Amino acid sequence: MKLRSLLSTCSATICTTTTTPQKENSEPPQPKLLFYETSSTISDATTAATSPSLDTSYNYSSGSSLHSNLSLQTLPSVPSLQKFSPDTLNLTVSHGYLTSLKPSPAAHVNFLAVHNHLLYAASGNRIHVFNTTTFALLETLTVNNSSSGSVKSVTFQNGNVLTSHQDSKIRVWKLMENKRHKQSATLPTLEDRLLRSILHKNYVNVRRHRRRLWIQHQDAVTGLAVINDNLMCSVSWDKYLKIWKTSNFRCVESIKAHDDAINAVVVAADGTIYTGSADHRIKVWGKPIGENKHGLIATLEKHKSAVNALAINDAGSVLFSGACDRSILVWEKEDSANHMAVTGALRGHRNAILCLLNVSDLLFSGSADRTVRIWQRGFDGKFCCLTVLDGHRQPVRSLVADSDSQGSGSGSESIIKVFSGSFEGEIRVWKVVVSNLASPMSSHLFKLRL
Repeated sequence: MKLRSLLSTCSATICTTTTTPQKENSEPPQPKLLFYETSSTISDATTAATSPSLDTSYNYSSGSSLHSNLSLQTLPSVPSLQKFSPDTLNLTVSHGYLTSLKPSPAAHVNFLAVHNHLLYAASGNRIHVFNTTTFALLETLTVNNSSSGSVKSVTFQNGNVLTSHQDSKIRVWKLMENKRHKQSATLPTLEDRLLRSILHKNYVNVRRHRRRLWIQHQDAVTGLAVINDNLMCSVSWDKYLKIWKTSNFRCVESIKAHDDAINAVVVAADGTIYTGSADHRIKVWGKPIGENKHGLIATLEKHKSAVNALAINDAGSVLFSGACDRSILVWEKEDSANHMAVTGALRGHRNAILCLLNVSDLLFSGSADRTVRIWQRGFDGKFCCLTVLDGHRQPVRSLVADSDSQGSGSGSESIIKVFSGSFEGEIRVWKVVVSNLASPMSSHLFKLRL
């Protein structure tokens, strides 16, 4: 599948993608690189004098077109929400680099997830499992099928670990009594495929002279999210959103959600689904009253390039979206409607936003500029950038915090352990301490222990 809109909106200096024609019955193609930084070089002199996070001396390649450079605009039509500094909010912010985890063999770290003090790191076609306290490597999960391609996403439900893959499949893993993981199913299941294959109406055209069951994704499954105890959803570069019943792992809905590849999905506490796509749009999905199927609630259109990342707060009232236009947009529910309206933008990253993480009223953003920024919201909805985490040598692709690790922070202090994964194959572990919180939501901050 050709991601034309992604190519046309992201600067060649930030995002590249390659598509190789695939013959029928051939193995799945090699993983597509949606984001890769080749944009700039920072001189040694500049690096020595200035922190990388503050350096703006980027040298764009001479081949960059005017259109490509314009795609790097940070949405000047959307007002900035950055009005505070940590001093204004009476905050003391400190951070420290603890250690690096380097899965072997070295490969892009595509996704990080934490569950029960275990870090699941999707690196290449493997899932590495680390202890979040000792940082010891406990296990490496490998798919039996050598052509499965890279792992794109990891989530957890009802004691299962679910992973999505380049070969358009979803795999289910069980944690056994010996504390080892075993693959227990592949979605769609063989039973589901056999049951659907009986009726001709269950087949759809996927390309000329080729038909497949509607329960199957046709391209890399880029995201998974739990809707409730009985349902989960998946999104794919094939532009589809699918809903799965987790009691029997059957696909129960398939929705043509976007006009281009879907890169991200999040689900609010009330079950509302948000999908972000290379078609520049975010779409909101839910079940209308009295309906059994999900339908489109709203389309959010403000980004000028591919949407790469989404995050939502615990209450489901604030949505954050990051794109190749370098801006993080903040969306809030309107009083008169049940969907989001943009309230402003957070600016500071120099390249595409690739991942977002919300921890109470703290927002973490990872970018192709190789940095992680930490944002906090003030009393009137304005934000400040608390600090910038430097150290990665390649784009930061995934972020996660160990929010189950209880800590001894004082009543005015929040201690957070954050993991950031990058394209160089490194996972960096950070300790972030925010003291003397003056945020309206500070009493709800996670108190995390290292």
